[in-house]
Amino acid sequence: MNAPPASTPPRKLRVATVSLAGCFGCHMSLLDIDERLFELIERVEFDRSPLTDIKTVGDCDVGLIEGGLCNAENVEVLRAFRAHCKVLVAVGACAITGGLPALRNHLDVGDILQSVYGRVPDDPELPLPLNRVLPIHEVVRIDHALPGCPPPADAFWQLLQDLMAGRTPVPAPGLIRYD
Repeated sequence: MNAPPASTPPRKLRVATVSLAGCFGCHMSLLDIDERLFELIERVEFDRSPLTDIKTVGDCDVGLIEGGLCNAENVEVLRAFRAHCKVLVAVGACAITGGLPALRNHLDVGDILQSVYGRVPDDPELPLPLNRVLPIHEVVRIDHALPGCPPPADAFWQLLQDLMAGRTPVPAPGLIRYD
């Protein structure tokens, strides 16, 4: 008697992450899912991420992006990232609203550079600053948003559970606060 054919394990969801103009706190919050990382690794494959140290992004099912846009390089990275991700999630206040970096938006960029450097730098290696910090939805389409500064680990976990199950993520009440 022949044994039944072994079932093919379900395909892992391919996930990538990137940080733009922010503090990296959202990535730290993702890592705060602690031992649930082991369960996550069984169900997802990480592409570009600090967990893999991969610097470029391949085609992915889900892209998690934190940080706003403060310079031309951020815009370039965001557009390339969006092009490779089926689903893009804006993570945290900086990605959704510009966050703390956007506090400079009421100031003149030239005046800021003059105050900080004593002159406006003209090094071609420095990315060109934008006139104001932008949330990512002003440049590319986003599919979902996970608010918070940073979003709590449990909110990340729920977002990933929903995406892995094919459900539309709904952030928990209370993630958006004005305090």
